[in-house]
Amino acid sequence: MTSVKEFRIDDEPTATALGRGAFVFTDDYSVFDWGTMPDEIPGKGAALCTMGAANFESLEDEGIPTHYEGVVVDGETTAVDAAIDVGEQPREMAIELTQVPDLPHNVDGYDYDAYHDAAGENYLIPLEIVFRNTVPVGSSLRKRSAPEDYGLDWETWPDEVVDLPEPVVEFSTKYEEQDRYLSRAEADRIAGRADVDDLESVARAVNDLLNRRAAEAGFVHEDGKIECLYYQGEIRVADVVGTFDENRFSYDGQEVSKEVIRQYHKRTQPEWVEAVGEAKVAASDEGVADWKSLCDRRPESLDQHVIDVAADLYAAGTNAYLDREVFDAPSIEDAIEAARNL
Repeated sequence: MTSVKEFRIDDEPTATALGRGAFVFTDDYSVFDWGTMPDEIPGKGAALCTMGAANFESLEDEGIPTHYEGVVVDGETTAVDAAIDVGEQPREMAIELTQVPDLPHNVDGYDYDAYHDAAGENYLIPLEIVFRNTVPVGSSLRKRSAPEDYGLDWETWPDEVVDLPEPVVEFSTKYEEQDRYLSRAEADRIAGRADVDDLESVARAVNDLLNRRAAEAGFVHEDGKIECLYYQGEIRVADVVGTFDENRFSYDGQEVSKEVIRQYHKRTQPEWVEAVGEAKVAASDEGVADWKSLCDRRPESLDQHVIDVAADLYAAGTNAYLDREVFDAPSIEDAIEAARNL
């Protein structure tokens, strides 16, 4: 169902009941909404599963409802620490499933009324709720706003990470071919029965927990997002939370996330990155959902050295974040230095 993790259904959800299933994390990666890229990053799937599971368990400990049920080892569902204790590096996460109706697209755009007519009171909210604590150099916020909008003194964004006085929460689309940021009123309409104020409250609670966990491990949590399901009046955190793919983290001023690979592509494959941007604009202008069909370039494979650096960064970063030697990896300091020299 996604470009970097597989989706297994054990029990189908219904209009009145949640189902059961699992995410199986692969070593694939995706940048610029492309989907599966030509290479794999060894160990990435296990790192994301382990880190995401640890965050879900922390959320549950703080009373924040989620769809997480545990990691799966040899067919049995268990807590992530229990899996690590016996030397496992889990790649499978057991989850509750909600309904995900089709989102029709026609000449007038996406039909969210049809989505919610089919969804009832058990559905995945078709939004991403984005929270920002800083504004990194690669942040899309720089393109959509000025520093003064957030009480900052600069006329233009500086070429460095900017700390925000207060976290910012935004809403973007989830199931459209091109993600787009929404006004609060439009987000409320797209959310259906779920209240946008409640979604913001959940996002801020998740962000606060991730900020605390990151700081304890020596990281800075820069930004991220959550997805949520709505079930009989309750909002639950869904998808995966607080990993190096869903969120931006830094350590000693160096990014520790897939932003490293995004920026590497910008430097080494600028023609492809530009073609992706042009295709997205053309698709928007023409009212076409599938922007990739308009892109005349394809991404190239990465050098093995780059793949090795990325693999070490995911593994070492997860070890440092959990303060456990889950993976055979360099120290976080050595992994950071290698990423800095790409």
